[in-house]
Amino acid sequence: MVSNRISVRIAMEESLQIQRLEEAPSARNFESRIESTNFPAVFNGCVKDWKAFSKWNPSNGGLDYLQERVGLCVVEAMLSSSAPVFYGDLRSHERVPLPFSAFIGLCKQRMRHSEDGSGVCFESEQRALLEPVSEYDRKPYEDATQQIYLAQVPIINTENEERVQLESLREDIQMPVFLEDKVLASTNLWMNNAQARSSTHYDPHHNLLCIVSGCKQVVLWPPSASAMLYPMPIYGEASNHSSVPLENPDFSNYPRAQCLMEYSQKVILHAGDALFIPEGWFHQVDSDDLTIAVNFWWQSNIVSNMSEHMDAYYLRIILRRLTDKEMNRVLPKSSLAEMENKKKHTCVVLNNGGVDQNDNDLDQACERKDLKGKELEQRTMSHELEPLAIHALHELVSLVHHCVNAAELRRPVQSTSTTDSAASVKDEFTKVVRANSFSLEDDPVAKIIWALQPCTFRNVFLAMVVSLNSFTFTISLN
Repeated sequence: MVSNRISVRIAMEESLQIQRLEEAPSARNFESRIESTNFPAVFNGCVKDWKAFSKWNPSNGGLDYLQERVGLCVVEAMLSSSAPVFYGDLRSHERVPLPFSAFIGLCKQRMRHSEDGSGVCFESEQRALLEPVSEYDRKPYEDATQQIYLAQVPIINTENEERVQLESLREDIQMPVFLEDKVLASTNLWMNNAQARSSTHYDPHHNLLCIVSGCKQVVLWPPSASAMLYPMPIYGEASNHSSVPLENPDFSNYPRAQCLMEYSQKVILHAGDALFIPEGWFHQVDSDDLTIAVNFWWQSNIVSNMSEHMDAYYLRIILRRLTDKEMNRVLPKSSLAEMENKKKHTCVVLNNGGVDQNDNDLDQACERKDLKGKELEQRTMSHELEPLAIHALHELVSLVHHCVNAAELRRPVQSTSTTDSAASVKDEFTKVVRANSFSLEDDPVAKIIWALQPCTFRNVFLAMVVSLNSFTFTISLN
């Protein structure tokens, strides 16, 4: 059994390995064989025929070329106090205007010191490059030159053309042949003068990351690993970022993160390579000194084909899938099989129309043992729930009890059907909700759950599912 599980896992891992292709696919093959699978792929050397590949190369006069082409432009740079890690959360960085010529000067200084072996730029030299006029005119980046990153500087932006800062570089790059049919959202420049690391995040668009010069290491996680990455709250400017600092994770606060690297894949990209990062895939990018990259973002077919009137259906499917996954994790398949066997066993009727007493006693003993196990499981779960989750669970149960009691008072005495009872409870619950649901603030269920953090709500929901399963199984046996 163990060997079978291992072989299945190895087969899955092999089937999910990131592809490396030596030739760029056609637009049709890319869409049908790569994009449709929503799985990353590396295209070796697919941008080596760009003008940028030779003209932007810092080792071949590329910095002088860029200085001449766009040196007069003022770009928006990311300034981070946490460098070399650049977090997407606005509380961890600020966007500052920076003359492109000043950044090119910093890159040249970095190259000179790397070549002579010192590897460090003196503060006086850095300040001279940035040419401060006076203390009053000093800019926030002048004392933090290695904390600057030109991240996502627009070359093309179809959604906001006024924001485009480097449009004159457009003729040096060309659309990869397999993206020719795509409607691009934006094309951006990424350039760092010192080593840099992005925080772990996912993009809401498909992404093709192209390395023009230097080297990047990219670590990727599929969307199914989201729970281990603890995404930031969904309502916030950094909602697509992980809250786990992978360079120094605190597993006491993020216990699931201990398994992160088991679900990751790592790729090394050299100049000329490109990486397809599907939407929803978490990734962390490490860049070497003086790395230049261009990326293309476009909307996936999955998102573009999502009709608004289908949202409720999509959410139900997702919730059902997540519920099934949690139930399979919490309740071993062997336990489910034993339940099914016991149910069949209790329904065996002897030829004379009676039930064998020994079998009946055995069934009752099994039922009592199972009920004790379920009670212990529920007590353990309640014990592990945090106070907020327990309070919310009690409030929800109290609301249901109120509806049950009200339904019992209104139900005709002659009705003894379980179905009728359930229907009357449902009707009563609907009345309570509708009577108070002129707005979301008045909805009794919403009042209980909307203040809960996602992890707390998950625990409450899971406790309800487990309890409901225990209740349903008890009814089926009796």
